Amino acid sequence: MSAGARTVDSATRLGNADRGAVIACGSHGGRYAAWLAARAGVKAIVLNDAGVGRQDAGVAGLAWLGALGIAACAVDFRSARIGDGADTLESGALSTVNDVAAALGCAAGMACRDAVARLARATAPAAGLALPEVGESRRAIPSTGHRAAWLLDSVSLVRASDAHAIVVTGSHGALLGGRPDHVLETDVHAAIFNDAGGGKDGAGHSRLGALDARGIAAATVDCESARIGEGRSTYETGVLSRVNEAARRLELNEGMSCREAVARMLGLG
Repeated sequence: MSAGARTVDSATRLGNADRGAVIACGSHGGRYAAWLAARAGVKAIVLNDAGVGRQDAGVAGLAWLGALGIAACAVDFRSARIGDGADTLESGALSTVNDVAAALGCAAGMACRDAVARLARATAPAAGLALPEVGESRRAIPSTGHRAAWLLDSVSLVRASDAHAIVVTGSHGALLGGRPDHVLETDVHAAIFNDAGGGKDGAGHSRLGALDARGIAAATVDCESARIGEGRSTYETGVLSRVNEAARRLELNEGMSCREAVARMLGLG
């Protein structure tokens, strides 16, 4: 590990130990992940650009952090596996930097390790920094009542009470650190993610096989069709890019809209 740098597979795992630290993080660079980073009080962070995607959502969090005075960069999704903080640090090459990081000498094409050395000079945010709201992150999808369906900005918002429900998430579809543990602790009926462009080693849809082994239907939507980090966008404009075998048995297929897929699972279409 580089001096002064911590590696974290997901921004949802940031906590008090990360306050004032430089983080190489496997999360996408969207606004929800940026908000988690700011809430944890990080000094600077490197994320994954998640294929950039619809309306540049994969890097939207960088400017949001910059407005708070927090240095942030994103690595190219093809250079490092999304969901893997260690690979972000070891293999990542920057694709995007915010103004705060640029002032510290970070630039597109730079190796993550070199960027981290520059980010160590960043100024830590003041304690008690007031954060803008990111909006509601959990919404119900109207259904016939036989099965609940939820829009979640992050799969980390799945609850134990969501067993047998359909969860449409803004999260990427990668295993954290490449491991199948903690991919989804609740046995939902189905889960839909963003493919983050697929990226290095196809990491952006690697959760699908792990969920298939548990009999859970899972799919990803194309990152160009929906804003990563926003469950509502996944549902409203997402187009399925990959499905696992459990999902195929429910007659879900690549090229289907997420709305149609959910309606089919709810018996509405």
